[in-house]
Amino acid sequence: MNRLFFYIVFFFFACILLEGLIYAAFRQDSVLADSGLLEIAEFQPDFISEDGLEEEEEQSAIKRYTSFIIEHFKKSPLLITILYIVIIYSIVTLIVLLIIILIHRVKIERENTIRENLSENFQQQIMDYLFDPDRKKEVTGELIHIASDKFKRQILINQMMDLSVNLKGEIKERIKDLYIQLGLKKDSLDKINSRKWHENIKGFRELAFMNIREANEKIIENLNSSNEILRMEAQIAMVRLSDENPYQFLNFMEKPFSLWEQITLHELVVQHNLKVPDFSQWFRSENNSIIIFALQMTSWFKQKESEEAIIKLLEHESEEVRFAAIRVLGEISLKNSLPHLQRIYEGESYKNRLEILRTFAKVPDEKYLDFLKSVLDREDDVQLQINATKAMENTDEPGISMLIKLMKSKSEYKNYQIIIRHVLDGRIY
Repeated sequence: MNRLFFYIVFFFFACILLEGLIYAAFRQDSVLADSGLLEIAEFQPDFISEDGLEEEEEQSAIKRYTSFIIEHFKKSPLLITILYIVIIYSIVTLIVLLIIILIHRVKIERENTIRENLSENFQQQIMDYLFDPDRKKEVTGELIHIASDKFKRQILINQMMDLSVNLKGEIKERIKDLYIQLGLKKDSLDKINSRKWHENIKGFRELAFMNIREANEKIIENLNSSNEILRMEAQIAMVRLSDENPYQFLNFMEKPFSLWEQITLHELVVQHNLKVPDFSQWFRSENNSIIIFALQMTSWFKQKESEEAIIKLLEHESEEVRFAAIRVLGEISLKNSLPHLQRIYEGESYKNRLEILRTFAKVPDEKYLDFLKSVLDREDDVQLQINATKAMENTDEPGISMLIKLMKSKSEYKNYQIIIRHVLDGRIY
């Protein structure tokens, strides 16, 4: 609103400036026009009849001004005429916009006043309905009478949602019953079927808060919407509406599951203490982003029983999926995966080889010291050598002894001897 007002004021002053420029640019034409008027005046008779004077006095000021404008335009160059028309149109437009803004501001202020008054009233009425059984019918009738239009019904729905956030059990069911009795469910269903995506979001939230599942199929359709906000709201709604498996919607996801969506849903599960499923059930999904998310959740909830399923993902065709699987194996310290990581090391990409060595560092085992030493010998990349050295160091005495021996070896100089010295220096690593 403030920005629009600024633009209008700016436009107004631009019109004034434009008019000044026109006056300055075409002043000479104005002078010539005045000279023409003087020439015309020379041909006027020296006297005017009394009838003419009376007729002139009867003309209204508006007509005289209109006649003057028309005559002035006739005698002005075409460009000046066009510019004057533009200025007049701009001024009229400015006035209309100001009127619209004022009307809109008055409407907003009026709605805010009504919203404040009704919110307090509705809140009290709902509390009476919940905790005063004798007033149930009376409150229901009053709410039906007061919430007589769409605007007021939306205020009532918002109040019911706000109250239901911190309520559980029987009391929350009472709010749901009141919601249905007042016919507000139809309002929410209408929003879901609306062509406006922001109305769809309102409907998703309202039905999710009231735990009404009649529109689940419609919500599922929007899980793959091209609108990212609508897609995420549909996901949140399905999490709230699925008691047994809050992540059931993942079975229907075809679009990439963005990091922001993953974080939002994870926080939702943690905050509301929802039931945590076995995430390995999504390791066979055709959507790679779903597999990666399932792996991250497996790591977060320490689902070590999924070890075999994670190891199978080391053969997945997607490099990103394999990378996520390698990382998870290290994060939840699955030692049985180390021989599989050793087997696939040579054929992996640089990024994944680096992660494999990090996993060996997180899950140290002296059985693999020879493998790590071979990495030091074969690899020329400094980062790979550093991570192999760290993995050897983390095996404690056996690994540190081998590193010291390699560092002090004088039979053949190796470039990794400097790396070993730095890794073993506690002041650096």
